[in-house]
Amino acid sequence: MSYEFNVTLSMPFAAALEKVRETLMSEHLGIVSDVDVQAIFKNKMDKDIPPYHILGACNPKLADRVIGSEPNAGVLLPCNFVLREVDGGSTVVSFMDPVPVLALTATDEPKAVASEAREILQRVVAKLGG
Repeated sequence: MSYEFNVTLSMPFAAALEKVRETLMSEHLGIVSDVDVQAIFKNKMDKDIPPYHILGACNPKLADRVIGSEPNAGVLLPCNFVLREVDGGSTVVSFMDPVPVLALTATDEPKAVASEAREILQRVVAKLGG
């Protein structure tokens, strides 16, 4: 089973990042973290890489159901996304598939949430044009 699915956007990184943020918000997924890997690599290792961000997205109601049924399952949250620039000015957006991740839990509610979250993420991909 795959751990991710992705879509390639034919737009520069900055525009893709903004479009992904807007699309996630339209599906009630807030950005709770934004890791600028490109900046970290430059600052810590003086290594240059193309733009690369890891976003953590969360729907508080879904997260509450996971944590409420299995408090330690919070280690599997939030859903992570990677945006990375590729040659030609395109941006790949890779989505963590919550189904295999939350399948690691011992109770049924996180698994049910994972299916709902996957449906939301698939709508995001469709809205992005994938």
